[in-house]
Amino acid sequence: MKFVLIFGPQAVGKMTVGQELEKMTDMKLFHNHMTIELVNQFFSYGTKEGNRLVSLFRQEIFEEVSKSNLYGLIFTYVWAFDLQSDWDYIDKVCKLFESNGGTVYFVELEAEMEERLERNKSFNRLEHKPSKRDIEWSERDLISTMEKHRLNSVEGEMTRENYIKINNTSISSAEAAHIIKEKFQL
Repeated sequence: MKFVLIFGPQAVGKMTVGQELEKMTDMKLFHNHMTIELVNQFFSYGTKEGNRLVSLFRQEIFEEVSKSNLYGLIFTYVWAFDLQSDWDYIDKVCKLFESNGGTVYFVELEAEMEERLERNKSFNRLEHKPSKRDIEWSERDLISTMEKHRLNSVEGEMTRENYIKINNTSISSAEAAHIIKEKFQL
């Protein structure tokens, strides 16, 4: 089992790179909004109920996939490096896959804010993430989250063996996916 964790700030291209990587490999994509959008129909993601359900659905999927015969899973996540709870969550998920014999690969994406604001309005993003269709709100949320949290690692912070950081400001999602596929021999 291969578990590829693609992380970075909002609208950096995690889902789109994941979609391209899914096309190039036998891996399945589980982007973070698959659970958020499901739960949002009943409870807002920021609420206690919404957060609990998103967490529950993700955990159940991770548990089943980690024990399955699937080749691998790609998961996207906005990781706030300044929050210990995010570090603990990532550690918990990785340990689950590793305890079942899986290998975890860390892919960090970064891009310039101007590019991310453009991507925030892209057709693909809005098609798969209905909660982002209020562009004015989504842009405010993107900017305020960057002001509140550090969403990219600093030099030397990521010490995992299977790690790559890609600045995808000026490359296509397919190019980024190809880099990931080649780096980790997926």
